[in-house]
Amino acid sequence: MKPRMNFYQAAPETIKALTAVETQIQSSGLEQSLIELVRTRASQINGCAFCINMHTRDARKHGETEQRLYLLTAWRESPVYTDRERAALAWTEAVTRIVETHAPDDVYEELRKHFSDAEAVNLTILIGTINAWNRLAISFRAMPPSKARPASAA
Repeated sequence: MKPRMNFYQAAPETIKALTAVETQIQSSGLEQSLIELVRTRASQINGCAFCINMHTRDARKHGETEQRLYLLTAWRESPVYTDRERAALAWTEAVTRIVETHAPDDVYEELRKHFSDAEAVNLTILIGTINAWNRLAISFRAMPPSKARPASAA
């Protein structure tokens, strides 16, 4: 698979606007660890290799553990996430899969136990933004760096 285009170069003003939303979310008060977990989980759901690579790397830079990143796809069965993170991850899945879920009331009620009105809006914008980035990266075939080495045989 090869990239279809560089969407940053093709529409720089539009990308600048999307990046401005990202900048606002970074200063919204949501925890950096939560932001990266949400970005990674939405990217996993959408199957965006470029974004999974980017956000797991960013999460590690901000102190996230390998264990929590490895267990993210099975967060419901993993005791390593806080109740606030669990509420955010459930909301991430519901909003990312909005056509299937329609953001169920029970998921929303759990979200409201852990997030203020402003935080709930900021979290939802974060989810929408990472979904937009996923769609750009997947549609135009953005490729993660390929410096990976195969695991050695045991």
